Amino acid sequence: MKTLENMGVKIPDLLLPANIETETWSVVACDQYTQDRDYWTQVQKTAGNKPSTLNIILPEVYLNDSDKTERIKKIREQMKNYLSSGVFAPEEKEMVYVERKTAYGRVRKGLVTAIDLETYEWKPFSKALIRATEATIVERIPPRMEIRNGAPLESPHIMLLVSDEKKALVEGTGERVKGGKPLYQGNLMMNSGSISGWAVKAESDIEYVRSTLEGLFEKNKEADGSSFLFAVGDGNHSLATAKAVWDEYKKAHPETADLSSRESLECAVRYALVEIVNIYDDGLTFEPIHRVVFNAEPASFVEDLKNSLGGKVALVNDEKTLSETVSKSTASFGFVYKKDGKEVFALLDCEKKSSGSVLAVSFFQPALDEELKNLNAAVEKAGSASEKVSIDYIHGDKEVFRLGKMDSAIGILLPPVDKSSFFDTINSNGPLPRKSFSMGEADEKRFYLECRRLFS
Repeated sequence: MKTLENMGVKIPDLLLPANIETETWSVVACDQYTQDRDYWTQVQKTAGNKPSTLNIILPEVYLNDSDKTERIKKIREQMKNYLSSGVFAPEEKEMVYVERKTAYGRVRKGLVTAIDLETYEWKPFSKALIRATEATIVERIPPRMEIRNGAPLESPHIMLLVSDEKKALVEGTGERVKGGKPLYQGNLMMNSGSISGWAVKAESDIEYVRSTLEGLFEKNKEADGSSFLFAVGDGNHSLATAKAVWDEYKKAHPETADLSSRESLECAVRYALVEIVNIYDDGLTFEPIHRVVFNAEPASFVEDLKNSLGGKVALVNDEKTLSETVSKSTASFGFVYKKDGKEVFALLDCEKKSSGSVLAVSFFQPALDEELKNLNAAVEKAGSASEKVSIDYIHGDKEVFRLGKMDSAIGILLPPVDKSSFFDTINSNGPLPRKSFSMGEADEKRFYLECRRLFS
């Protein structure tokens, strides 16, 4: 019989505010609205002077600002203040069953727990229990390590996927605990729906989770004994950062290097809080993550991609037509930009189609990377004062259209991702290109809520 620990799971010591107001305490994942400072300004106004997870995270819209070091210092101070000033109720050893109703009427279910970073690996073709679904950009880890390293608290926006057609793990656990009083229940800020959570701590409920996980482990076991139990759905770089911080900690603290030792098994840094979500959850949608390119000449940019990928480009009349056409395709890409002061909507229909375990983003992103590389090489060679071409990754059609209408910007819409063959795709071909998909729209992402002591 396998223990929870054998399957990479540990019951966390959770912290929740003693008097929780979900609408001000809970804020969306830090990697959302990265081009929308107004959104985060409004979050600050909504939270006001009340305790809020906004004060213990660093929204990535500010990641490259000159005052980043000062921001991180203030975050550390606020974490210590929350721990010492009675903001939190006493710690409880428990998991949490979560139901999140989004602004779109969808209800997504989850199980908040801790996972052992020793059972996770982001490198391609890993045989770890927990595997990355998208390519990890190594350069993005060190800045995030600055934030996590030494932080007294952590709060999760990482979401792990489990392939559970029978809906036994998350949904089954929910059926067992929903009769009790919720730990929290309320609306989320910025019209983002509502959230409720129930404790999973009774011995019988923990045993149910353990036995269900063991069944999924055995079902997914391969000939070499490995089992692909969880895939990282959201927060890939956050989990990779947690792993890097733990690896660094082990080197600095040799007593934790023996993974079976008490010092290692009880070290908080070895673990990370996550929410487990069933890929077959009816409330879970897979949305493409779109792109916006800055400082490129739009018409020639689109033409170059057409030549690289094959196919044809056609103009369409409006946003709605472009968005609907791309959303119903497997290998069509939409572009929005301004030319001579007018908005242009273009559709690239590729000759190469996605099929089976090959998704459209798998061949589009390499072509896009090559184009960016060539354009920046030309800028550097010319020695001009022109800004380098840059790219950002955007959630939601509306934001792509907003940014694409700015001068010197090109919004790019990507087609949807098929989640039914998701685990097989990752298992067969390794991680997808970076930023390939999103679980829902931007305001459906996980909101920070539960906390756990980390370096404290």
